[in-house]
Amino acid sequence: SRFVPTSLVVQTSFLGDMVLTTPLLRELARRGPVDVVATPAASALLAGNPDVREVIAWDKRGGGRGIRGLVRLARRLRRSRYDVAYHAQGSARSSALTLLARIPERVGFSTSAGRALYTRQVLYRDDRHHAERLLRLALGDEVALPRADALRPRLFPGEEERAAVDALLRNAGHDGGPLVAFAPGSVWATKRWPYYPELAREAAAIGRIVVIGGTGDADLAAGIAASTREPAIDATGRLSLLASAELIGRARVLVTNDSAPQHLASAMGTPTVTVFGPTVPEFGFGPLAPGSVAVGHEALACRPCDRHGPQRCPLGHWRCMRETTVEQVAGAVERVTRTNSE
Repeated sequence: SRFVPTSLVVQTSFLGDMVLTTPLLRELARRGPVDVVATPAASALLAGNPDVREVIAWDKRGGGRGIRGLVRLARRLRRSRYDVAYHAQGSARSSALTLLARIPERVGFSTSAGRALYTRQVLYRDDRHHAERLLRLALGDEVALPRADALRPRLFPGEEERAAVDALLRNAGHDGGPLVAFAPGSVWATKRWPYYPELAREAAAIGRIVVIGGTGDADLAAGIAASTREPAIDATGRLSLLASAELIGRARVLVTNDSAPQHLASAMGTPTVTVFGPTVPEFGFGPLAPGSVAVGHEALACRPCDRHGPQRCPLGHWRCMRETTVEQVAGAVERVTRTNSE
């Protein structure tokens, strides 16, 4: 009879990384059962995902912190007798986890901090999208992608998320017309393009503005809402991650910084205009939804300056964002919406 492996994927990086891990999960699910170790926040993104048997939340900064937390989780994983572990996040701590769990095959990138404990290393290719890099943990470097849509991430909002979005829009007096989603926030200060209120005045001709984000983005949402004749719908801090994905899925376009909402849009198939400042799409984290575009200050010699985006501009001028104009971004929004309506 055919051997059916049981796989464990360890992904405790940022929320966007978890979204980009879903193509890997889909590939592994074709082979056998798949469980995922994730942060408590990212665990919610996998709700309803048919490719995942179980999500194991690892709160590395809370109850699961320290050596005791590591050993306790390793003992739990050991009982499941996994055949192979895939390290979508490559810290030494994560590799120690799967070693202590006695998982015989441990796969990760050749550049990862935990690579010494892997039984198989996969080349980390800078010239590929991160969704493909992660998928290559299962496929290897030379195998052709199995399907044309193999890199498209997927999320699965359910009835609860749909109901939450319905209620939000109903309470905002939305009449069912087109929506234009904005995601103005980022945990990295230099990634926050400063002109969303001005853009809102331009984009309001396309559809009603709805602002996506966490509770910390409420002030940004208020600035955007104050700039348009028909008040923008403020969804910041009011929806779960999956409900935010559901809302983005209903929009004609998402305008965002290089941050997690871009990846939610990729999973929901919503065309995206991403404003890149200190980072660039060539790092492998650009939008994947059909019809999406990236906007950035191409003439600056100091770009890119950081893999993630520093809290302050190293040179003090922040020209990458300040000189990316409303006209540039509004033009991209118009092109994307026109192209995707034809």
